[in-house]
This record gives sequence, structure tokens and C-alpha cells, in this order.
Amino acid sequence: MYPPSPWHLRGQLHLSVFAVPRRALPPLPAGLRPLALGGRSLVGAAWVAYEPGGTLHYRELLAAVLVRPLRPTVMDIWVDSPESCEGGRALWAIPKDLAELTVAPPAAAATGIAHAEIRPGRRLPGRWPAPLSLVQAREDGTRVRTPVSGTAALRRTGITWHIESGSPLSYLAGRKPLLSVTLADFRLRFGS
Repeated sequence: MYPPSPWHLRGQLHLSVFAVPRRALPPLPAGLRPLALGGRSLVGAAWVAYEPGGTLHYRELLAAVLVRPLRPTVMDIWVDSPESCEGGRALWAIPKDLAELTVAPPAAAATGIAHAEIRPGRRLPGRWPAPLSLVQAREDGTRVRTPVSGTAALRRTGITWHIESGSPLSYLAGRKPLLSVTLADFRLRFGS
């Protein structure tokens, strides 16, 4: 059984942003179209450690793409918590699957999917707002929009990605991130 919405979450998020040719992306649910500039779409790939003190604590690996009208949609996501997996699917239509995950800089790994070296750098002053609205599609085509709000400290970060052969994230294989950051000590409210 999973907790009701909203979830109050805290932890560390290590994010890389990639420019990926639109034709290389996996198919999205009907009605969701990736935003493309010059034939490329922005894909965020992240390792997340949700820490004790929040609604749930678990680890996560995800990839999301910006879609029209300028909202992210999660394409691929793995968690190591059955409650998070079930809740994400039921509450917000996030296509979570279970996997064995480790997220502890300087390393992060998901068995058979990817691994990375994470090198958090200098922290920027202050705490930064982290508002967004996620859009997902259920199998029946119904759209689910989920508000997310919170704050985080920002760190410049180096992340070197290694995508496993045959991985569902193969569309990121061999690509260098445009930028990488850590949302350190984030506090989020996920859902309404």
C-alpha cells in the first residue's frame, strides 16, 4: 500500500540534461509530443536519493523529456521501493518499474540499466525554488498533471554516464550532457 498524495520528499537529486535527436527518443503516449529545437529534444536524466524524514525514502533513476506545452513527462523510471512504484503509477501515471539501485556519490548504479560517476562541486549561495508541473498519460489516454513545488541548494556537478548494452536508456548512450547539477538537500511537495 502506498501513501496518499501529496508526498513530502527530501534528499539529493543529481541531474544531467542532454540534447537528443527527436527520432532517437522512445515512443511517447498518444497526445504527448516532445518539444524539439533543430530536431533535438531536451532530456533530463537523474539519480535521486529520497532520504528519511519524507513520506517515503528510496532511490530512483529516471529520464524525462520536455513536451508541449513546456512540461516534463517521465519516459523511463526505476525505483527500489514497491510502495513508490505502486503509488507513482496509481496516483500520477508515472511508469515506475522496480530495480536494484545505489545512489551514493561518487558512484550510482542500476543493475543492467546504467551507472555513473557523480562529482558534486561547489554549492551556489542560497536555496532555489524548484516549481514544475509534470504531465503523464494513462493507458486510456487521460492526461494527469501533477504540481511539484519546493526548494533546493544547487551544486555544479560533473556526471559521467555509462549506459549498459541493450539498456532502455540506449538513446542516451555515448552522449555528453549539456550540463549537470545537483539539487542538494531538496524539500519537495509532490502532488496536490
